[in-house]
Amino acid sequence: MESVLQAWAFWIYILAANACLLKKRFLLLVIYLAFISLGLPDSLLGAAWPAMFEDLNVPVDYAGFISMIVAAGTVVSSLLSGKVIRRFGVPMVTTFSVAMTALALMGFSLSGDFMYLCLLAIPLGLGAGSVDAALNNYVALHYRARHMNWLHSFWGVGAALGPMIMAGHLARGDSWSSGYDTVAWIQLGLVCLLVLSLPLWVKQRQTEDIAADHEHRAQGTGLLALPGLKQALVVFFCYCTIEANFGLWGASYLVFERGYEVDQAARLTSLYFVGITVGRLLSGFLTAYLTNRQLVYFGQGVIGVGLGLLFLPFSYAVVPGFLLVGLGCAPIFPSLLHETPVNFGEKNSQIIMGYQMASAYVGITLMPFAFGKIAAFTGYYFLLGFLAIFLVLIYWMTRWMNQTLSDRTTE
Repeated sequence: MESVLQAWAFWIYILAANACLLKKRFLLLVIYLAFISLGLPDSLLGAAWPAMFEDLNVPVDYAGFISMIVAAGTVVSSLLSGKVIRRFGVPMVTTFSVAMTALALMGFSLSGDFMYLCLLAIPLGLGAGSVDAALNNYVALHYRARHMNWLHSFWGVGAALGPMIMAGHLARGDSWSSGYDTVAWIQLGLVCLLVLSLPLWVKQRQTEDIAADHEHRAQGTGLLALPGLKQALVVFFCYCTIEANFGLWGASYLVFERGYEVDQAARLTSLYFVGITVGRLLSGFLTAYLTNRQLVYFGQGVIGVGLGLLFLPFSYAVVPGFLLVGLGCAPIFPSLLHETPVNFGEKNSQIIMGYQMASAYVGITLMPFAFGKIAAFTGYYFLLGFLAIFLVLIYWMTRWMNQTLSDRTTE
């Protein structure tokens, strides 16, 4: 009898363990899908703008205003996300934030006025920042490191799908608002999935309170004086300047400087985000063979090759150029984030991560707007030179940062 009970206990344990594993894997799938939804709106404006600005009767550089408002909302929600998540929990914040972005995108599809689009950009940015902060922290706490790399690759899936959806509508002769409407309904479908997944999430209140206490004690300790941190902040700023400007203005460059049709330019923009997606998927495997620093340098080199191809006056160089710029961008951001505890210590990594994300979002907020103003005088062909300047700067600052950190460890 005792052996029978032991056997039953063993099988119950196995079934329970498998059920927990399946639950965790299903939730991971939901999180991946949520990151796809995070990427969908990010690339939609750049792909649609060559068709939008004429309907809205505004100058072409006004895309920078909308982009800046979205990014500013992302900065604000990221800074406030810690308190909001501690109060309401990751699943509720994620679900509400995706719903907010879905409604904002629905508003984009219904509005034909530029000022209304600027107002709708506020909830779009607020929702995106909350999702980003909540899911990155949750995956870091409950899943292995490789899932963090793959999580960012799923952002690229959404960022690549956005221009594809928009290009499909434009090619059929539909308005740009149809593309926004389709993406909004996809977001609403994800909201329903997130609601169904609410019981699967691990409660985090205790771990978040501990993390918040550590962060509070770290305030005022002069972390900005740490060797290499200032260079790291510049690196994040420069990287996001490259990624955001190419994603927003790449289609405009093709339309106004290379003579492409609007739907063709949107498809090529999606190819850039495909490069980011595939590259981040591969970088999850390459971390077993290359260090984070090597991946960062490798990515910078690939971006340089891609920009070099686009400088050539040959149409056949455009496709590999867009793809290579995306592939080069892929490993840089996740590798820099993953290196933070190594560079600055685990006890400082949380607050320094916040500094780095803030610097990144400042680049996303200001620099696409700045280039839009510059391009009004120089033309969009200067996009390549503009990005090349920041590529040289990020390479130089990365070497300076790594050298400073190496000198500190040898002291």
